[in-house]
Amino acid sequence: MIRPVPDFARDEQAVPRLLRVSAAVSWRLLVVVGAVAVTAFVAVRLAGVVVPVAVALLLAALLAPAVSQLHAAGVPRGLAVTFVVIGGLALLVGGLWLVVSSLINGLPALGTQFAASIDAVVTWLTEGPLRISEEQLRAAQENVLSMIQENQSAITSGAIATTTTLGMVVAEILLAVFALVFLLVDGPGIWGFVLQGVPSRVRRRVDVAGRRSLAALVSYVRATVVVALVDAVAIGIAVAVMGVPLAFPLAMLVFLGAFVPVVGAVLAGSVAVLIALVANGPVAALVLLVVIIAIMQLEAHVLQPLLLGRAVTLHPLAVAVAITAGLLLAGIVGALLAVPLLAVVNSGVRSLRSPADEYVDPEDVRTSEPEDTGPPDPELERQPELTERQPELTERQPELTKRQPELTERDATAP
Repeated sequence: MIRPVPDFARDEQAVPRLLRVSAAVSWRLLVVVGAVAVTAFVAVRLAGVVVPVAVALLLAALLAPAVSQLHAAGVPRGLAVTFVVIGGLALLVGGLWLVVSSLINGLPALGTQFAASIDAVVTWLTEGPLRISEEQLRAAQENVLSMIQENQSAITSGAIATTTTLGMVVAEILLAVFALVFLLVDGPGIWGFVLQGVPSRVRRRVDVAGRRSLAALVSYVRATVVVALVDAVAIGIAVAVMGVPLAFPLAMLVFLGAFVPVVGAVLAGSVAVLIALVANGPVAALVLLVVIIAIMQLEAHVLQPLLLGRAVTLHPLAVAVAITAGLLLAGIVGALLAVPLLAVVNSGVRSLRSPADEYVDPEDVRTSEPEDTGPPDPELERQPELTERQPELTERQPELTKRQPELTERDATAP
C-alpha cells in the first residue's frame, strides 16, 4: 500500500534544495555569530576582570614548569609558587628600573642630537633643492603651535583621564597576581571544578580537549618568550655596535613588542630605525633597517616553525585577522591576547573533532609537551606520522575499546 506524502513534506520538496540548504546554513551561522558577538560584548564590558585573568593564564603557562620542577625536587608547592612569583616580580621590577634609568640618562643627549638634526633638516630645506623660504617655515611652525594650543584641552583631559585610571590599573595588576598565585597553587583543582558543569557523558572528551588547549598555550608562551628574547638580544647588539643611543630601552621595547605577532616587532624595529635616523643619520638608519629585516626573516622562517612546530602553527591570514579583530575590540591588549586565544581554541576544537582522542585518558596528556597540543589528525598535515603508526594503533584498538566502560564509569562516579 502506497502511503500518501504529507502536505508539509510536499511543500518542503517544492522549495529548491539549494535554497533549503542555504537557509539552514544561514540561520545556524546567524546563531553562531550572535553568540560570538554577545560573548565579545560581555568580555569588553568586563575587561577589567577578563584581561587580568587572561594575563594570569599566560603567566601561569610560562611559570608552571618552574613550579613543577621545584615541587618535584622536594620543595612544598606553596613555597615553590612563592619563590617563582617573587622571583618573576623582582625580575620585572628590575628590568623596568633599568629601562627607566637608561631613558633618564640617555634622553638629554638624544634631545641634543634631535635639535641638531632639526637644524640640519631646516638648512637642507632652505638651502637645498627645495629652496623653501624662512617665512614658509615660520608659518608651518606657527600652524603646529596653534594646533597644539587648540587641542590643549583635549590633551589635558586625556592626561587627567590617564591619572584617574591609574588606580584601576593597580587594581587589575593585583587581581592578575592574585589569580596567578591560585592558578599555580591549585590549577588542577580549578579545572576539575570547571568540569563539573560539563555533562558526565562528554566530560572526559572535554577534559582531554582542555588539556590539549593548555598544552598549546604553554607551547605558544614558551616559543614567544624565546623568539622575543632572540629578537631583543640581536637588535640590541646591532643598535649598540652602531652607536645608536638608548640601546637597552630599545632592546626591551623589541622584547615586549614581539609578544604581538607580526605587528609588534615591526613597530618596535621602526622606533629603533627612527632613533638611528635622528641620532646617527640616514646611512646608519638604512643599515639598521637591513639588520632588522634579516632578523625578522630569521624569526619567521626558522625560529617560529622550529619552536612552535606544526601543532600550534596558525595560518598567517588567521593570525592577521585575529590581531586586527583584537585591536579593534580591545586595543593593544586585544592584539596581545588574540593569537594565544586562537591557538587555544584551535587545539581544543581539533581534539573534540578527532576520533583519535575518543579513547585517550586525560592523565596521558602532558600539558608541558608540545607534541600533546593536538591529536593525530590526518587532515592536519599528520598523514605521514599516522601511516607509520597505523599498525600500532590497529593493535591497540581492542585495548582502547576494552577500557571504554572503565573510563565512562569513572566519569559518571566523579564528584
